[in-house]
Amino acid sequence: MDSTVSTSTIEGDTPRGFAFAVACYTLWGLLPFYMKAVEHMPAAEVVAHRIIWSLPIAGVTLYALGRTADVRRALRSPRTLAMAALTATIITINWGTYVWAIAAGRTIETALGYYINPLVSIVMGAVLLGEKLSRMQMAAVALATLAVVILAVDAGGVPWVSLVLAFSFAIYGFLRKTLPIGPSQGFFLEVLILMLPAIGYVLWLQARGESHFLVSQPGNVALLLGCGPVTAVPLILYAFGTKLLRYSTIGILQYIGPTLIFVVAVFFFHEPFGSTDAVAFALIWVALVIYSWSMVRGRRALRPA
Repeated sequence: MDSTVSTSTIEGDTPRGFAFAVACYTLWGLLPFYMKAVEHMPAAEVVAHRIIWSLPIAGVTLYALGRTADVRRALRSPRTLAMAALTATIITINWGTYVWAIAAGRTIETALGYYINPLVSIVMGAVLLGEKLSRMQMAAVALATLAVVILAVDAGGVPWVSLVLAFSFAIYGFLRKTLPIGPSQGFFLEVLILMLPAIGYVLWLQARGESHFLVSQPGNVALLLGCGPVTAVPLILYAFGTKLLRYSTIGILQYIGPTLIFVVAVFFFHEPFGSTDAVAFALIWVALVIYSWSMVRGRRALRPA
């Protein structure tokens, strides 16, 4: 979260913050439609263009907000640069897995990954930070673990797409908190670090005659250019939303994204969803209800203090 947290974040939610967050999670939930449109291109090429065309949008946003000085200070700090390089690498793994999974017809697994992500985060908090889990949180984690085991037994293997997405995003969020820089500035710094390898990869594809940019159909060029806005805009909305909402509110609203992804996968992409999947997802949904209720109770308990 941004170091310049507004008082509204502490005292309560604001309508503007709610609108930012809902818009962000809705865009993330509908992103599979866009990723399906670029499924004929290699996932690595799509990720490279997500990075390249996100940078100017992130840069203009920072300039408009007058926060460019934060980035200049970060560029002079070797520790900040090293941490930003690590978080940039982790989010690239997350993006690459997500793009590949949509193209491979495994959108339901991406929804599962983002459903279990908050539960992975609270386990990481317990293991790495020594945070104590309440009985309700332990029950939620146990149900989510049971759901993953059921899917693994049914498929004859671990649902690795879901686990990679859940753990990579949880680790990314955990490490991002160590960066002494706000979310918008951090995102700009990450794509700035990734820019050179991304451009190098695109030029390498161009030299091999395998690029879908400039030498291909105009529709492909437009789709690759559009990777910037569909990546940067939700993240910017998220950055603004988190400053104007309580953590518990963000924790509940985040289920909008995977729920929309699930609806898109089943009703629009017509991916198979059998009885075993139904049982597993039912366990996940119950776990998330328990987890959300524990957050609400925790917030109420702190309110008198």
